[in-house]
Amino acid sequence: MDFSQKNFIFCVLGLIVFLVFVNLLFFSAPNNFPTGAILNIKEGSSLRSTSKYLEENHIISSRVLFETFVIIFEGEKVVSGDYLFENKIPVFEVARRVSKGERHLAPVKVTIPEGFNVTDIAKAFVLKLPKFNQDNFLKEAKEGYLFPDTYFFLTTDNEEDVLQFMSNNFEKKISTIRPEIISSGKSEKDIIIMASIIEKESKGDTDREFISGILWKRLKMGMPLQVDADLNTYKTKELPENPIANPGLKAIKAAIYPKASNYLYYLHDKDGNIHYARTFAEHVLNKQRYLKN
Repeated sequence: MDFSQKNFIFCVLGLIVFLVFVNLLFFSAPNNFPTGAILNIKEGSSLRSTSKYLEENHIISSRVLFETFVIIFEGEKVVSGDYLFENKIPVFEVARRVSKGERHLAPVKVTIPEGFNVTDIAKAFVLKLPKFNQDNFLKEAKEGYLFPDTYFFLTTDNEEDVLQFMSNNFEKKISTIRPEIISSGKSEKDIIIMASIIEKESKGDTDREFISGILWKRLKMGMPLQVDADLNTYKTKELPENPIANPGLKAIKAAIYPKASNYLYYLHDKDGNIHYARTFAEHVLNKQRYLKN
């Protein structure tokens, strides 16, 4: 074997070793890669702390390579949240996903209708989120201040995440109309309490403002609210101490802008149509007409 043949063989062997080395560094996941694991990168995590966390959990073998690829992709940016690693992936793919926020977790859609109370909300979430603790939620939830809306959560989210998202959403929505609440001359708490009653008492967009006007008028007259949504209102002549449900924006605005009328009573028939009355005698006649078979 002459010198040129030996050099060729050494070059081929060197190339093979180099390719194996490159494969191990760039394409091979750790042998003990936890397939199917869900890892949480905490809010505010740095690139260095993230690489250490991923190495400790056997997602990557080389922190240096991971950090280098993240810098190439997004300049040291890592996106916090839960990540599902359903299959073994190389370090550059881990870096790409973490820098781009590709979590591979399908969001869970939960719609909370207007007028749901905290118990209703808890029942909705306990069916959708495995980590949701109903008892803890009910201890911490503040009735009236969890905004009804459509939410998207991860399967790993719990009751604390739900409380945070719904409370933040309430504050975001209410902040847009807070000047209107102040202009109404009523406290924000009273507006939310009244809105929660209106939400439970109304049957649609057409009667909220009229019901609001009737209920505020009753309070002004020193008359009990007498709403079926809260039977305690038959005993007292004031608003309940706290909201009875979680109102949406339309009910809140109805509480801010009651519609004046000569009516003092109302009822809904079996089809949801509302019937007003000026006096109690008229109200009794409406009951006989629309509530009896």
